[in-house]
Amino acid sequence: MHKLNFKSSVVSIVSSHSRDGLASFTGLEVARSSGTVCLSHFPGGAFCIGRRHSTSSDAVTYDKTGAPVRGKNYNKFLNRKSLGNFRYSSQNDDNTVRSPPPIINNLPSRKPLHQSTDIQGSTKSLHPGSNNSGDLKSQLRKAYDDALHFCHSKKLPEDVDPSAVFACNRLNLRDIEVYGFDYDYTLVCYRKDLETLIYNLGREVLLDRFKYPEAIRKLEYDPGFAVRGLHYDIKKGLLLKVDCFMQVQLGSVYRGLSAVKDEEVLELYGSRKIPVTYIEPPHQYNTPNTESLNMAQLADLFSLPEMNLLCNVTEYLHQNGIDYHPESLFRDVKESVQSIHPVMHQIVSKNPEKYLEFDPFMREYLKTLRDNGKNVFLITNSPYNFVNKGLSYTVGEDWQNFFDVVVVAARKPHFFSSDSIPFRVYDPTLDARLWEKVTKMESGQIYYGGTLKQFQSLTGWKGDKVVYFGDHAYTDLADVTLHHGWRTGAIIKELEHEIETLNSPDFKSAMNWLQFLTSLLETYQDLEDPEAQQIIKEWWHERNLIRKKTKAIFNPQFGSLFRTHLNPTFFSKRLFRFADIYTSSVTNLMKYSTRHTFYPRRGESR
Repeated sequence: MHKLNFKSSVVSIVSSHSRDGLASFTGLEVARSSGTVCLSHFPGGAFCIGRRHSTSSDAVTYDKTGAPVRGKNYNKFLNRKSLGNFRYSSQNDDNTVRSPPPIINNLPSRKPLHQSTDIQGSTKSLHPGSNNSGDLKSQLRKAYDDALHFCHSKKLPEDVDPSAVFACNRLNLRDIEVYGFDYDYTLVCYRKDLETLIYNLGREVLLDRFKYPEAIRKLEYDPGFAVRGLHYDIKKGLLLKVDCFMQVQLGSVYRGLSAVKDEEVLELYGSRKIPVTYIEPPHQYNTPNTESLNMAQLADLFSLPEMNLLCNVTEYLHQNGIDYHPESLFRDVKESVQSIHPVMHQIVSKNPEKYLEFDPFMREYLKTLRDNGKNVFLITNSPYNFVNKGLSYTVGEDWQNFFDVVVVAARKPHFFSSDSIPFRVYDPTLDARLWEKVTKMESGQIYYGGTLKQFQSLTGWKGDKVVYFGDHAYTDLADVTLHHGWRTGAIIKELEHEIETLNSPDFKSAMNWLQFLTSLLETYQDLEDPEAQQIIKEWWHERNLIRKKTKAIFNPQFGSLFRTHLNPTFFSKRLFRFADIYTSSVTNLMKYSTRHTFYPRRGESR
């Protein structure tokens, strides 16, 4: 939808797709104080470059002669060496601003796309074989140059605050009486050293217990190989990126560390679209037994070292001609990594400074919640001693004073769906669980196991008065929002890096030009003239080059956590389904009062 303002011979356009809170040119759900710049053209030659909520200094409007009506020239285009061969000057030889000519789309909206209208309004046939191909070729070249010129004149979107909180669903904190938190990657985040530790410990088990080749001991962890949200095809032994429509992103499918050619991917799956029953079984939110899975998703950050170990071993076996069964390899690696958690907990507890990130605002945030009369609880799958060491380091030795209820070893997501496991009180001095029946939940006590049904019965904390924060869309958020009515907040540590990447001038400029180039392709793609088709082919090639380069800015193999080339990722759409709000850190909420209301924004990426 576009908003049109007609005045005299001037037509201006401002996109309503862009909204406060969404950068529509990326599809990533991030806050932005003003909309994405857009360009359009109307019959008669008038066009505009503008922004939603724009002022006279940040929107440029041109009349049908190409003369600027208001505004000024803006930042030059991106570093041309880094993102494409964009060679067009936005200035004349005397350094004055060049007025854009009246061309971007000279095809009237009511005429077939194999016909063109010149500036005087006469219609020319553009069928192959006509004698107008030379004029058409010049016209297309001019359209490209003009689009590039207009792109130069656009003011880049304002930066996004990497520490902001973003809303998928309206959330009024006035209504929230109870705040709940997961522990790992929510209250406490980890350094890359922990991923390396998990990888190394899992590799040793794979060698010692499963007797894999000794050469695997030399395979090191690569923290930059994979991103969260990917899928691993257990049956085919492939790591791949899937979008919200269950489509494989070609160019982001790997067997081990080697990219799989698009032709082979299409042959293996029959098409880019994967059946929903293959990728997403109906009972997935309760973490089904992996024996019944075709695909496993890397839904949390702990899965990154596991997947890197799996891909390293796959690459070694494949390159050395060693026969292996993908599903057996997957289960060996998974069992190896899962078995090392007790050892990992001990190592981290002895040296929290090496493995934990210290958040200087966590204690203050928890205190703020208590000072505002909020009830606070912790439900985590981690054991008490591990949690105690971590929160003692990040919050203080008296961390339990900030929580009304603490539940450890909860076995989520079964905690949310089971009703058969009772709570037991844990005595830290005895390092033992007591047998007395739990009839009430008290501050200062540590509770093991239990179920959500018992938790709600004993505390009275139910429904939309409760908000729960976690990092795992399925284990932490899905069940409590779908079946129990809790409000939810997702903590996505990578969000900060993604937003910082979006804020870079090179990326913004590249995405602006990608939009212009796509508009040209959409407009002229149906022309039948052979020379026109050759030019359009060049545009497609340039567009693909930009897409590959912008993908590599996030991650060379898999790109952005939130976006494929065309659509939101499978991960991001599930996240937005289960999370009312999301941010990169719990303590980002300190920027808002406990009376704040978070509002979702309309946009194209949902």
